Amino acid sequence: FSRTNRRGHVPTKSSESMAATSSAALFSVLPLHLPTATPASARAGSSHYRPTRSAAAVSPIRCSAASPDLSPGAPAPAPPKPQIELEFVGPKPGADGSYPVDRAAAVSGDKLLRDVMVENKIELYAAYGKLMNCGGGGSCGTCIVEIIDGKELLSPRTDAENRYLKKKPESWRLTCQTIVGNKENSGKVVVQRLPQWKK
Repeated sequence: FSRTNRRGHVPTKSSESMAATSSAALFSVLPLHLPTATPASARAGSSHYRPTRSAAAVSPIRCSAASPDLSPGAPAPAPPKPQIELEFVGPKPGADGSYPVDRAAAVSGDKLLRDVMVENKIELYAAYGKLMNCGGGGSCGTCIVEIIDGKELLSPRTDAENRYLKKKPESWRLTCQTIVGNKENSGKVVVQRLPQWKK
């Protein structure tokens, strides 16, 4: 008994062996991926076990810890705000004949001169002012200083200053009325504390 194909051709033994050989060759080329058993030590140990993969299946990943954002739409970093450097000269010399100096800094146009001195614990009031000051309301005239240098970096005199300092030098200011800087300028201001004590 022999089988014939549609064209009436009877396959020979050699043709059948060639077909079997080709099928075997095809299956030998294709990789066979079978799940491997998880090692017992890994199952009993850490819960962070990961099955190993072949080196060819793992693609390397490179990370940069501090790579800047260089995308075209990224906003540029804000420039630093201008600052005013301040020196506060004491009213009386020390034992060595030199005047004590306290230093501070403030963002231009951000604070009153009084606030800068209070925050930096720089002596502001005389004995009377310590007891009777208005707390920065501009109604007592006790927070007086003299601007030795850098007056152009401060705000202009207010009406309250003109009232309390009417007969005083133009260099005298009330700290509760004086803004340090104008948000754009920068530089150095030298302040004489308690000018009424000077001799």
